[in-house]
Amino acid sequence: MSDLGEFFKRRMEATRETANLKELAYVRRRPVVGRSTRSTNSRVVTSKSHHRQSSYQVQNDNKSLDFIYYSDSEDETEAVEPSNEDAGYNISCNFVDCMVNRERGCDRKFQTQRLASEYATRHMLSNAMLKEYPVMQGNMNKVSKVFCSQWLSHKQVIFGTKCNKLMVLDVNTRHMDQIPSLQSSENSVPPDQECGIHSIEINPSGTLLATGARNSNDVAVYRLPTLDPICVGENAHSDWIFDQTWLDDQFLVSGSRDGSIALWRITDEMIEQVTSADIPSYLYTRPLLNKKCKQADRVRSLCYNNRTQEIAVVSLNGYIHCWDALKMKQVMSKRLPHTLENVCLSTDEECQMYAVGSKAHTDLLDSRTLQSVRKIPSRNSGCGIRSVSFKGNILTIGTGIGLMLFWDLRACKFLESTMNSNRAVQLKASRGWVQRDDTFMDAFQNQKYLPAIYTHCYDTSGTRLFAAGGPLQCGLKGNYIGLWQ
Repeated sequence: MSDLGEFFKRRMEATRETANLKELAYVRRRPVVGRSTRSTNSRVVTSKSHHRQSSYQVQNDNKSLDFIYYSDSEDETEAVEPSNEDAGYNISCNFVDCMVNRERGCDRKFQTQRLASEYATRHMLSNAMLKEYPVMQGNMNKVSKVFCSQWLSHKQVIFGTKCNKLMVLDVNTRHMDQIPSLQSSENSVPPDQECGIHSIEINPSGTLLATGARNSNDVAVYRLPTLDPICVGENAHSDWIFDQTWLDDQFLVSGSRDGSIALWRITDEMIEQVTSADIPSYLYTRPLLNKKCKQADRVRSLCYNNRTQEIAVVSLNGYIHCWDALKMKQVMSKRLPHTLENVCLSTDEECQMYAVGSKAHTDLLDSRTLQSVRKIPSRNSGCGIRSVSFKGNILTIGTGIGLMLFWDLRACKFLESTMNSNRAVQLKASRGWVQRDDTFMDAFQNQKYLPAIYTHCYDTSGTRLFAAGGPLQCGLKGNYIGLWQ
């Protein structure tokens, strides 16, 4: 019984230590030759230090004997070699060990390791290692207001603009290519006024990309990585499509300014029909269903929570709505803590949390109850929150005055700089390009112009941040495109 109790005790201690280290970079070290690794048992180190401290106290401090610490057994040998079963102590938290272990290929089965998704991001931000590299354009190819973006690979970023251009940027050469927008059929009724491309979404397997078509109320789907056109989804919305989200590799949900959401399906048969055709072409498809979002004035942003299989929808009248993705049925609607300019939404499935950006706050909501967890005030009053995203335990906030802020979810405060502990980390974008017409001169005659960060996205490594946007005022034409690395 004593052996069995000791076994469970070691298992509990190992599990506890592993749980405490789950947010760090660590590798479980197993000996290749011999009985143990070169790492030292933490129990042995603790017992040695306590024994030295108690011995020193007994020998040199005879005046105060109110408290005396005795080691487990002074007669037993202190240098106990850790066994292979004591896996909780054979852990290295060294980032270099993780990299070396991955280079050897031991991370797959032999020496398991964990690297937090925001490890590199947090390190580079807190140590001021990210530097801005603005992307400049020629006078003839300038685009207006970048609204959305996604990384296609480690060297390509795709983004959509207000002037209805779909562009691919090579981050190494700074070269841009325009992808032709897909024309809708004659049966499609365009909106009264075009407003560009507001969303770009890639399905979980990375094989399809959904964005806006030439008509701002239609959906365009491309195949990756070639960006060959697959289909145009039409006759679902009467106004601009503001956001889209994939439920899986085939089902797509779009949300429109007309207050409705639509469900689409892109099947393997559709892809096969397009790719096997002798003449390059694409299909026209209709939605599986189209439903009005109750209590919603205009659907502004939406996202899919795969863990709860729910769709969260934010409307401009200050409500967040929850939909059952399996039944496509609206479950609840709740008024947001701040009701002005709720234009962006993001989800963190691990923490079961939604982040909603408003005019002066970023609200964190419990995704299970839609109750407010924390209200994050903007560091600059009334600057407007234009984009939010989760990267592990870091919430990135893009504002309307060219600043990007970083909220530490674990510490519940803005990420602090290691260079100056009294200063929060923030990235300040350059001016970009803006057309200096009469509207610009009237608006910024007595104040400084700064672009709004409408979109930002990290690459898979978390060491590069693409940020883009443009003027916050409606009548101005301009853009900002920058790469932070």
